Amino acid sequence: MPRNTKAISREDKRRLRHKRKENLEDLKKRVEEFDPVENSKITKFDELPLTQETLRGLGESGYVNLTDIQREAIPICLQGHDVLGAAKTGSGKTLSYLIPVLERLNYEKWSDMDGVGALIILPTRELAVQIYEVLLRIGKFSSLSAGLVIGGKDYKFEKERIGKVNILIGTPGRILQHLDESSTLNLDNLQTLVLDEADRILDMGFRQTIDSILNDIPPQRQTLLFSATQTKSVKDLARLSLVNPKYISTSTDQEATTPESLDQFCVTTQLSEKLDLLWSFIKAHINTKILVFVSSSKQVHFIYESFRKLRPGIQLLKLHGRQKQKARMETTQQFTHASHCCLFATDVVARGLDFPAIDWVIQLDCPEDVTTYIHRVGRSARFGRSGKSLLMLTPNEETPFLKKLGSRKIAVKKLNVKGSKKKSIHSQLQSLCFESPELKYLGQKAFISYCKSVFVQADKEVFDLSKLPLEEYAKSLGLPGTPKVKFMDRAREGKGMSEGEITKVKAKKNASRKVMNLAKTDENGEAMEEKRVRTKYDKMFERTNQNILSEHYMQMTHGKAGEYDDDDDDGDFLTVRRTVDDVDEKDLPPLELINTSKRAMKRATSRKLTAKMQDKGSKMVFDDAGKAHAVYELENEEDFQKQGPADELKEQFLSGEKANMHKEDAVDKSVAKEKRVEKKRRRKELERLAKEDEVSDEEAAYTVVLGHGSEDDEEPDLERDLALGEEEEREKDDENKEEERPSKRTKMVAEPQEEDGDGGEEGNVIEIEQPESIQDLEALTEKLINE
Repeated sequence: MPRNTKAISREDKRRLRHKRKENLEDLKKRVEEFDPVENSKITKFDELPLTQETLRGLGESGYVNLTDIQREAIPICLQGHDVLGAAKTGSGKTLSYLIPVLERLNYEKWSDMDGVGALIILPTRELAVQIYEVLLRIGKFSSLSAGLVIGGKDYKFEKERIGKVNILIGTPGRILQHLDESSTLNLDNLQTLVLDEADRILDMGFRQTIDSILNDIPPQRQTLLFSATQTKSVKDLARLSLVNPKYISTSTDQEATTPESLDQFCVTTQLSEKLDLLWSFIKAHINTKILVFVSSSKQVHFIYESFRKLRPGIQLLKLHGRQKQKARMETTQQFTHASHCCLFATDVVARGLDFPAIDWVIQLDCPEDVTTYIHRVGRSARFGRSGKSLLMLTPNEETPFLKKLGSRKIAVKKLNVKGSKKKSIHSQLQSLCFESPELKYLGQKAFISYCKSVFVQADKEVFDLSKLPLEEYAKSLGLPGTPKVKFMDRAREGKGMSEGEITKVKAKKNASRKVMNLAKTDENGEAMEEKRVRTKYDKMFERTNQNILSEHYMQMTHGKAGEYDDDDDDGDFLTVRRTVDDVDEKDLPPLELINTSKRAMKRATSRKLTAKMQDKGSKMVFDDAGKAHAVYELENEEDFQKQGPADELKEQFLSGEKANMHKEDAVDKSVAKEKRVEKKRRRKELERLAKEDEVSDEEAAYTVVLGHGSEDDEEPDLERDLALGEEEEREKDDENKEEERPSKRTKMVAEPQEEDGDGGEEGNVIEIEQPESIQDLEALTEKLINE
């Protein structure tokens, strides 16, 4: 009985294999006889000649209806033709090549022993991960195996398993690394080569890498190229060894490749006002999902850190190519599942990535060309959903770039921003940079990287660094001054970068960091001595700071690493870095050029004199708004010239100052006259009281010192003057007791008058202070005349 059961099961297996073989042959015939023109009205996947495993995977993944590019491309790809596919972003190009890859290997009954049957190359890690996840879903019921190889992952883990992979997905750099180092990777039997975002991969940034990969794969293969902006370059097609390629485009208008459900807007703003406009936009759209594109990773870092401290009220994320792979994956997942979020990113996410339900795509910096613009805005309005995009252009970029968009029949609506809606954050950024040296350093690097991104562009009609207001732009970032740009002189002279220099820059940008660190090349291109491989323990002991920018920040504040290092940490503050014995005599200048005077030696050994010789910088003052100004500022020359000729302005200023001086002089004279009149009135009143013998002793003492007050005294102080009078009386008593000594005050005394010639009693004696001014002399004269 058991033997019969075993025999039956074997027979059933043979029947199943035979039936499967017949089904595959039938599918092949259906594929060969399939006419895309006659079947142009099909709308579902189950109407195509596909295997049951693939249809089941598509159904469980939610793919039921065909898109235009899928309806036209899948049958042609199944027939084995080389294909150039172009369609709008978000139109379903991924399934257009994944389904034929699965079906082609199923037809050939591919197994683990056959090696890699399909190679899919993508420009970015995030896009490779996304394609790999889609392949796992639709190929869930297939017997084929798939692998993902990208930078930032465990290379040893990939190396151990790459030999048993049937479909290999990866980025160009990591695939080339495995071809060079992994002995188990076998591409001799490769059936299909797929280049997604082909125009980007075939760009000169990946030229050497792609050429090396093409040299290691057989030329007899099927090649599929897909992109929203497909290349038709004869050189590129010749490099790929295409045989009678079929060009497929689903757009009725071959030039317009942006989604129809996308609303495109443009706003013109000054370079120094871009961050203000971006901040105001984010604050006004807190309950939306926003993707912001900028030119460089350093700009992404600075904007993210500064806006995060300003707290706009929405979740902020950043994504650029300089991040670790783990951080990039976490950010991608967070932004994918978030409903209200703002992501600052570079063009690393501009192609192919499917982030669901993006409401706004903001392009803070002008894209390098129309192709980049199309891919950026394509992150929104995917698969028929609605979306919006906003492009910010400077006045110099507006006219030429809008003409280029018009030549591709891309309609962009212009927007005008109301002044009341725009909020300025210049003072806040300036305060943040003043408080945080790390943020100021990030701002400086962001400034330089933006200038470099403009300088390296070949289209000088749109990108002209010499016309940009860099000083105002630096102030808008909160920087106290404008950083130096090495290539500014070349930009002013109109000298841009040559094609060779641009090629080197892009190749360096896309090159593997590991390969660049292991070996360097000299000027002749010859390989130099390889560096020692740094282990994780070396990295642990070399770690000095855990701030945002450890190594660069330490160089900024303490000079180059190791330049001021000393074995003795407890040494003097000022130490000699090297002695005469340590210096070669050839390095020393001639003796006649060395200042060896005593004054120079004293200045060199004195901390105080050395500090005086150093540049102490310039003093700054802050106004009520928190903006920094020099203590003495000159008016802008252009604004000064707009006011009129300098001679007329000089005469106006002098005449105005003369008028003000006359007014103040009249006021001073009136005040002085009032003081004199009041002083004269008081003196006459006291003299009258003295004559009538109605003055007491204290009042008499007060009378003596009253004339001693200055013209600045506005009101008499009786307590003070009486005290001074008593003091003088005490001095008189002391003079009677002691010998005569010179008096501190020189006084004028009226001569006594004799009565009846008999030497009677002396007349009244009035002691008067010596006149110190003309007014006092006039008052004394008038008094003597009256008596």
